Amino acid sequence: AEALAMAESLRGAIASGYLLGGQGVDVTASIGVVLCGQRIDDADEVMKQVDLALYRAKAAGRNAAWIFDPALQADLLQRAALVRDLRAALHEEQFVLHYQPVVGLDRRTLGVEALVRWPHPQGGFVPPSTFIPVAESHALIVELGDWVLSAACRQLVEWAADPVKSAWTIAVNVSAVQLRESAFVAKVEAALRSTGARPDRLRLEITESMLHDDLEQTIAKMHALRAVGVRFALDDFGTGYSSLSYLKRLPLDQLKIDRAFVSNVDCEANDAAIARTILALASILDIHVVAEGVETEGQWGFLVEHGCRAFQGYLFSRPAPAAHL
Repeated sequence: AEALAMAESLRGAIASGYLLGGQGVDVTASIGVVLCGQRIDDADEVMKQVDLALYRAKAAGRNAAWIFDPALQADLLQRAALVRDLRAALHEEQFVLHYQPVVGLDRRTLGVEALVRWPHPQGGFVPPSTFIPVAESHALIVELGDWVLSAACRQLVEWAADPVKSAWTIAVNVSAVQLRESAFVAKVEAALRSTGARPDRLRLEITESMLHDDLEQTIAKMHALRAVGVRFALDDFGTGYSSLSYLKRLPLDQLKIDRAFVSNVDCEANDAAIARTILALASILDIHVVAEGVETEGQWGFLVEHGCRAFQGYLFSRPAPAAHL
């Protein structure tokens, strides 16, 4: 309590305002605190700990004081270990693809979405919600995305000899970091060329949030790949900063209604209205729609009644390895 009181006193003094060169200046402070008792055996370790507390104060919104918690250090060490293991997994190609079917009105498979999975050699499957954000924050997402793209193209070639699966498409999620790469178009074309996969069987999924960085460059890249036959889907439609202006400019084949709306579409009026609006808009623009996260017959019935013709979710299949489809 005394340490925090002292930190707050310092923070208040710094925030009182200054005149520099005749200009008023407001300053805020983020403060990290370590409780180290009477004796310090390792000054460097204490400085590392207070730096972690300072980082946490900044992450919490800045202009705050934060006391070091040993759990912070444990989280940091765990994250560092995860990054190390991710690098090894990429080098050793430990990742696998699972596929979730997209079905039509007759519930037959029209295509699949490729979902990356990581069977860790020691710890079993690592959830994507754990390793994907770490890959994104440590610039590993591009290498991982390149692997997913190549693996999906190889799967398309394997399915090409199957009388049923040869008609399936594979949707691959593209990260914002990948899309910003100047070599993105060349990489996709190289993956198709080296594997021999049909471009019209590959669908790249982007999200609305990715359209706000450099829209003109994004559109140019999409048109370049669309010219060779690659298809595009706008994922999680309605959850970002939706703008109708870009819908008419993007070479889209598909909109995907986010599961956040689908999960309550048969019992929540606002979600139902949003889903109906998306379906009507897509019909006018001649863009196909896939409803994600369909888990109940009630959701299925509502979507069919209002014109949806493609569906994805646990009602039909969980993601599974290619051999189980």
